[in-house]
Amino acid sequence: MRLYPVSNFRSMKTLTFGLTLVRHGETQYNKDGLLQGQAIDAPLSEAGLQQAEAAGRYLANVKFTSVFVSNMLRAKQTAETIMKHNSSCSALEMVCDPLLIEKSFGIAEGRRLQELKDMAEAAGQTFPGFTPPGGETQEQVKERFKEFLEKMLQQIGAEHFSERGQDESSLPAPSQASPTEGKADDGVKDIPVHALVVTHGAYMCVVVRYFVEELHCRLPQGSDNAHVFSLSPNTGLCRFIVTVRKQDDEFILSGIRCVFIHRGDHVKHRS
Repeated sequence: MRLYPVSNFRSMKTLTFGLTLVRHGETQYNKDGLLQGQAIDAPLSEAGLQQAEAAGRYLANVKFTSVFVSNMLRAKQTAETIMKHNSSCSALEMVCDPLLIEKSFGIAEGRRLQELKDMAEAAGQTFPGFTPPGGETQEQVKERFKEFLEKMLQQIGAEHFSERGQDESSLPAPSQASPTEGKADDGVKDIPVHALVVTHGAYMCVVVRYFVEELHCRLPQGSDNAHVFSLSPNTGLCRFIVTVRKQDDEFILSGIRCVFIHRGDHVKHRS
C-alpha cells in the first residue's frame, strides 16, 4: 500500500471518509477461550446476539455508505444485526469478502489459547508472533488486509470522488479535527462517506498495527500502546478517518488518523 505525503499533492483534490471496524459478537468458542480461526464457523452465542443488538442500537443513527463483512457466520450475523437497526443501511448491500476472514491458527484451531502460547514457548518464540503449523503468519494476514484496503479505496473512490472530492486547501488542518466526545458519530458527523467493516479480533490486531507502525496513523491524545495493540472486545469499535487522492486512474491513500480505538461502552451499558 502506497502512502503519499500531503505536501506532494497540494493542488490535487482529496476525498475523506470514515472507516469503522467492528469485531463480531461473542461465540461459545470465545466464551470458552477456544481459538476459532478459519476452520470453525461458529454462530453467535446468546450473549453475542445481545452484543450485536447493542452495537446496532449504538450505531443506529450513524450514517454508512458501504458495508464490508467477513464471510464467516459470526461476522455476517453481527453485520446483519447492525444493519437492521440502521436506516442508512436499508438501501445498502452487505459485501462479503473472504479477505476479511479471521487469521488461520492452523493446528491450534479448536484448542485453548493457552495451548497456542505453550506451543510458542516450546518453539522458543514469543506470542502472538508465533505461527503454529498450518497457520498464517502476521505478514500473510497483513498482505490480505492490504489487498482488501486497495479494493475498498478503489470502490469508494469510484463511487464518491467526483461528487465529494475537495481541494486540498479547503480541508481543515489536523488541529481542527472533530473532537471525540464519546458519541457514536465521533469523527464522522460531518463526513458524508463512511464504510463499516465487520471482521475478527486477531485480524483487527494486525490491521491496527499496520495502520500505526507502517502508515503512521495518528492516534488519539493519551493513547498507550498496550491498549492500542490489545485484542478488541466482542463488538468493539475502532474508527479511522482516511484521506485519498486521485492519481491518473487510481485512488491513493494519503493520510489516516484514529478517532477512537476498541470502544466497547455500548456492550457494558446494554440493558
